[in-house]
Amino acid sequence: MPTIFTKIIKGEIPCYKIAEDEDFFAFLDINPNAKGHTLCIPKKEVDKIMDLDEATYMGLMAFSRTIGKAIEAAMDCQRVGMTVIGLEVPHVHVHLIPLGGMRDATFQHKVSLTEEEFRGVAERIKSKIE
Repeated sequence: MPTIFTKIIKGEIPCYKIAEDEDFFAFLDINPNAKGHTLCIPKKEVDKIMDLDEATYMGLMAFSRTIGKAIEAAMDCQRVGMTVIGLEVPHVHVHLIPLGGMRDATFQHKVSLTEEEFRGVAERIKSKIE
């Protein structure tokens, strides 16, 4: 059965897409730790990051770096944190979180955004992708 992320990639579930290429997809987390919290995923459905083949792993890191740099340029933050946990959805995903402090990295405190705010954040990040 396809994961929720595979359904997002296929357009079966809507998202606030940031970027996409042949192998990877980035979109805003709908339950973000901070405004601009983005998920980067491989289109290939693999549960654990260490199970990715080396080329996909390295490609995901390069894709995530590009998106992270755009987030850092677009959002008011000290830096962009990166974490891979992978317990919630059995599909590899990299969290890129604009950090104002350690609280933003804990997954204990969430922010609420309106649909308009989500769209605005997505557009700001997209405009900074090089």
